[in-house]
Amino acid sequence: MAGRRAGVADLCGSGFLSTDLKGALAREARALGFDCVGVTGPDSIAQAARHFRDFIAAGAHGDMEWLADRPERRADPRGLWPEVRSVIMLGVNYGPDRNPLDILAQRLRGAISVYAQGDDYHDLIKKRLKALARWLVAAQGCEVKVFVDTAAVMEKPLAQAAGLGWQGKHTNLVSREFGSWLFLGAIFTTLELPRDVADIDHCGSCQACLDICPTAAFPAPYRLDARRCISYLTIESKGPIPPEFRKAIGNRIYGCDDCLAVCPWNKFAQAGRETRLAAREDLRAPTLAELARLDDAAFRARFTRSPVKRIGRDRFVRNVLIAIGNSGDAALAAEAERLLDDASPLVRGAAVWALSQLVSREAFEELAAGAMNAEPDETVRAEWRA
Repeated sequence: MAGRRAGVADLCGSGFLSTDLKGALAREARALGFDCVGVTGPDSIAQAARHFRDFIAAGAHGDMEWLADRPERRADPRGLWPEVRSVIMLGVNYGPDRNPLDILAQRLRGAISVYAQGDDYHDLIKKRLKALARWLVAAQGCEVKVFVDTAAVMEKPLAQAAGLGWQGKHTNLVSREFGSWLFLGAIFTTLELPRDVADIDHCGSCQACLDICPTAAFPAPYRLDARRCISYLTIESKGPIPPEFRKAIGNRIYGCDDCLAVCPWNKFAQAGRETRLAAREDLRAPTLAELARLDDAAFRARFTRSPVKRIGRDRFVRNVLIAIGNSGDAALAAEAERLLDDASPLVRGAAVWALSQLVSREAFEELAAGAMNAEPDETVRAEWRA
């Protein structure tokens, strides 16, 4: 098999060793566009499972009730699929080609997290996973299941157990080859495959990721309070963004890259640069004014194939209005004022806050006097009063 991709015929037969299969699997994975691959067992994340239970018990998951639902399924892959014997973890590099923190100084533009600037990684990676799984089934006649961040799978602890990297102090996976920029996917299989050696923590005394967090979302190293995380607030949270975090959000309109982008290991991430997923130019630095004018149809068209589409137009425009309020540009007050009549109370409430940051007190009180009597939603009325 040297010098070429392994075919099914190469892998079948009683003389084929599991170590040979694992090597062929790694070559096939890389041919399909994966940048790293490792294997671990379903019994490898007992310590991570304990940390997860503590996370849920503390309520740090916020409104993400799907995380708390049947935690035993996350604690052990066998809780999700009792027949699993090996877990194949795979990574895809999505490292940016520019510093994602530079846009934070461009207050009239929206900052979209690096992972969401291209096509939806769930779709891209699942296609590759399914192709690799089909190859494995054809070679060995085993059973498989594939997962990409949409099922009860603790991808990051499993990836560390499989040797792909380690969970840094920001709780994300860090790789010596790709820094903090890896998408993860998993293939559960009934095959018994040789395990890789788990990676160890290489963070040392560094805590750059903790220090840069705008909302102090890390109560301690390796611990995240999602309720304070900008990614949670702009993506998962369905209601108004709590006032205490609005100024800190700045112009981040979908997610937050700060703790990832500042990781010192990123500078060593040279391998696989040519395979990274490409960003769409129209999502690198869109203007807040254009985004504030999106109705539902325009939002869906603008973010087709993008993970941004999943949060819906109203939540997205809510985020845009918070950024407008932080822009310091009085000219954008017109965009916020126009949205006072939006059909969504979530949008109207965010528009009220944006105006409170951009117009004079007298102008704001005049607007409030005209709007309060006609406003049917109490949460929006509360924004006017606040």
